[in-house]
Amino acid sequence: MKVTESSSRYLDLQDMSTRELLESINKEDSTVPAAVSKCIPQIEKLVEGILERMSRGGRVFYIGAGTSGRLGILDASEIPPTYGAAYDLFIGLIAGGDGAIRRAVEGAEDDEDGAWRDLAEYKPSSLDTLVGIAASGSTPYVLGGLRKARQEGLLTACITCNPDSAVAAEAQIPIVAVVGPEFVTGSTRMKSGTAQKLILNMISTSVMIRLGHVQGNKMVDMQLTNAKLIDRGTRMIMEEAKVDDYQKARDLLLKYGSVRAALDSLNG
Repeated sequence: MKVTESSSRYLDLQDMSTRELLESINKEDSTVPAAVSKCIPQIEKLVEGILERMSRGGRVFYIGAGTSGRLGILDASEIPPTYGAAYDLFIGLIAGGDGAIRRAVEGAEDDEDGAWRDLAEYKPSSLDTLVGIAASGSTPYVLGGLRKARQEGLLTACITCNPDSAVAAEAQIPIVAVVGPEFVTGSTRMKSGTAQKLILNMISTSVMIRLGHVQGNKMVDMQLTNAKLIDRGTRMIMEEAKVDDYQKARDLLLKYGSVRAALDSLNG
């Protein structure tokens, strides 16, 4: 039996009080970072591989079904606003298409040819990286995508939560976070999903930092898409450039369109 499908350590959940449920879920969640920590050497290998390919024009594709697919799309969609990077640098694809983000599409994850068909419109090349996300490690959509991508010369990696899985065997860089049984048996949106989210954060954040989209600890290339971000950018300028006047810093930010450009104008 797959680890992710093994029986919960907790019995008679229906008889627990709300406090007992919350404390038990939290106790289980607290074990996830330790499982992710063991994966750092493989995550490092993937980040370095991505950077080498991106330096020559490569991209990262995430593929997955259900929760795994949604997590990939979430991570990819946050890159442009957070770091001012191109919208096609990280691309998330889910079995069943965009409609599956909100509602399950019956049978989509069982289509081994589906992922490569979805990728085809982006004209993938050997400069690209494909990361298959599958808690189970056996999702046909992900398995087929990884197999075809590897044949076509892409760098392939996976994020899974079961050891010795088919997906891990297919990927050049398998990232396997074994988080153990879920609190609700088989509900991999819980600990497995949390592990996947942490790993995706680590991958994309490290890549963006290494590509120069962070100065000090600040998101200097973030898009100014709302009042909160304009305020954040203004305060970044005040802190980094020692500008005491909020309005002056805000005017500089709006004039130059980014924290980086505003700071460059002052250092000029």
